[in-house]
Amino acid sequence: MGAVKTRRMPRAVREQQMLDAAVRIFGRRGYTAASMDEIAELAGVSKPLVYLYLNSKEDLFSACIRREAGALTEAVRAGVRPGLPADRRLWEGLRAFFTHTARHPDAWAVLHFQARTHGEPFAAEVAAMREGLVVFVTRLIAVAAREAHQDPDLPEHEVAGLAEALVGAAESLADWANTTPGVTAHQAAATLMNFAWAGLGELMAGRPWTPPAEN
Repeated sequence: MGAVKTRRMPRAVREQQMLDAAVRIFGRRGYTAASMDEIAELAGVSKPLVYLYLNSKEDLFSACIRREAGALTEAVRAGVRPGLPADRRLWEGLRAFFTHTARHPDAWAVLHFQARTHGEPFAAEVAAMREGLVVFVTRLIAVAAREAHQDPDLPEHEVAGLAEALVGAAESLADWANTTPGVTAHQAAATLMNFAWAGLGELMAGRPWTPPAEN
């Protein structure tokens, strides 16, 4: 019998396989402790092939950040269906965020912990993703204000501040949910929705909280 021919795996598929392995190793061991040997072994390829495809450990880490940042952003955007009431759109965006981070805890660890603590250009990649999410949430809040017909022209800085606060709270809550046994993505989203919408709902209805006068 002749030798059995094996079909060569397409480069794009092999590269994604390497990125999958790298995200897992980086997420669980951290950027500094992760080794290219471990990544190659988990991906089922040789270390020289990893270098051939992705050049260096730094380039591999950057590729992981870009891929996972894009996936998270797309998941949140896809989760918000147009035509729904403002509270439903916010709810679906939060649910999409927490569902994605719960399903991909290693990717979230790469984005939220590893990339931010190892300097440029890694931190810049994550900052760009975060800014995109803040802009998206800012639009949601601005649209909600217009639809409420009570305060359609909230000051731009106030809307931006609310979006920053909401994204920051979501990031912190995702960390908590991913490390607390028994907390589901649905529960995490509901917790933040109850915290945020109680205030946002009052604001949209023209009943903002007013600080006491300073003496």
